[in-house]
Amino acid sequence: MMQDQSAQLYQEAKTLFPGGVSSPVRAIKPFPFFTKSASGSHITDVDGNQYVDCCLAYGPLILGHGHPAVREAITKQLESGCLYGTPSEAEVEYARKIKTYYPGMQMLRFVNTGTEATMGAIRAARGFTGRDKIVKIEGGFHGAHDAVLVKAGSGAATIGVPDSLGVPVDVAKNTLQVPYNDIQALEETLSAHEGEIACLIMEPVMGNMGPILPKDMYLRAVRNVTKEHDVLLIFDEVITGFRISIFGAQGYYGVEPDLTTLGKIAGGGLPIGVFGGRKDIMETVAPQGGVYQAGTYNGNPLSLTAGMATVEVLEKENVHHKVNAKGRALWQSLNDVVRGLKMEDQVTPTGIASMFQLFFGPQPENYEQALKADKVRFMKFWQHMLQNGVFFPPSQFETNFLSLAHSQADMEQIVTACKKSLAVVK
Repeated sequence: MMQDQSAQLYQEAKTLFPGGVSSPVRAIKPFPFFTKSASGSHITDVDGNQYVDCCLAYGPLILGHGHPAVREAITKQLESGCLYGTPSEAEVEYARKIKTYYPGMQMLRFVNTGTEATMGAIRAARGFTGRDKIVKIEGGFHGAHDAVLVKAGSGAATIGVPDSLGVPVDVAKNTLQVPYNDIQALEETLSAHEGEIACLIMEPVMGNMGPILPKDMYLRAVRNVTKEHDVLLIFDEVITGFRISIFGAQGYYGVEPDLTTLGKIAGGGLPIGVFGGRKDIMETVAPQGGVYQAGTYNGNPLSLTAGMATVEVLEKENVHHKVNAKGRALWQSLNDVVRGLKMEDQVTPTGIASMFQLFFGPQPENYEQALKADKVRFMKFWQHMLQNGVFFPPSQFETNFLSLAHSQADMEQIVTACKKSLAVVK
């Protein structure tokens, strides 16, 4: 595999960007590959190497790269303009569509990123309740803003820094953490801070640690406990929204939160964030209420158009039935590979719907257990996967994804690459 051009670009990139990248999770030793193009289920680097893409830009591309319906919608919108700074009909149409599948989002606000969505949701929860403290799940990643960079997953977990420098102590002290899948710890925390906590924010399925799945009835218990203590429940569905099902994880598990955040798939490959929920809470958001949130690019017509086109394809082509079937088949094949190599005590395939990962250790149920996975061994495995033409996210603590574009040949290549790569690191 030739990587000369990527190596040269990285040398210059190091002089231009911190660590040579625009986001920490893209930092790969000795250097990352630089992408030239992507189409369908494949991504091609500047040296001409092509990979089956299971990263899919960390989740947004459930239809694959450059789906024709999304391209056509973006092109058509460009003819009418890419930014207005005024309300547009597209906002109303897409908000109506989102409410069809997330009825708990009685009112919503379009923003630009998942970070902005979680920040807005937390601010609305605090403004509505008049309380400062929040609770998050250990290892949950809810964007890169101060309130939630405490025991964060994703890139923060990868580099072993649970708290970011630059986050004031006075901010972090208002963020409490509890383990995932531990309802007793949540009950004890809410009881110990009765009347002080505005909200619990959580990924219903931990997408930035694996994935890690909820135990039976755990999410229902979370909903009951937060109601009992008059604490708002925020489901961060930036990853799982429109991914696990068209109704997200809340529809899949039948649990409705007070507030929801969406992103990734909701933008069809373009930047977007959405937060929304109960009408009485959302009415506190400016200009109707005193919780300020604003943005030049809020309701960007290009993002709304791409997102709307994506959801329409999800509807018309029964995408989740097809993609989730691929996920189940792949998970079974990976389990067969692990058993065939007699590595059951070393590697654990895990997944849900079209999300999957191989943990180098036992199946984790929370952040603490996930951190015990063998990160060094995973990266050796990852390098061999890349050499075998398959691109996984370069972290033990990220999720792999499948798309509508992944073919049977792609699936077979993924399984074959895993078998070869696991055999090398056995």
